[in-house]
Amino acid sequence: QVQLVESGGGSVQSGGSLRLSCARSGYTYSPYCMAWFRQAPGKEREGVAYITSGGTTNYAASVKGRFTISQDNAKNTLYLQMNTLKPEDTAMYFCATARAGATLCGLRQPDFPYWGQGTQVTVSS
Repeated sequence: QVQLVESGGGSVQSGGSLRLSCARSGYTYSPYCMAWFRQAPGKEREGVAYITSGGTTNYAASVKGRFTISQDNAKNTLYLQMNTLKPEDTAMYFCATARAGATLCGLRQPDFPYWGQGTQVTVSS
């Protein structure tokens, strides 16, 4: 059974940092594409960043230069290092993986059938 478990969320002041982790288990394949999404209260869920199995990354404009996505394949774990956090980064953060056989990577939510339960990030001013 595929499972994704996020951790590392919390409350920080503006300008602070957090590192989110997403541990995956139960996979019979190594996902080509993994990503982070977030959903703020009253807003739609949006893509934050993705990474391919080869290490190619891409970021939403709102987080570029502040967030870094990475992965440790030996630990089956995805990370999101978030620096210089702003109040507008406050959201529930979700990790997601693409389906087996995927060869393209992006931030289209329908391309990600597997999702974690989310971890809350709150940034105060």
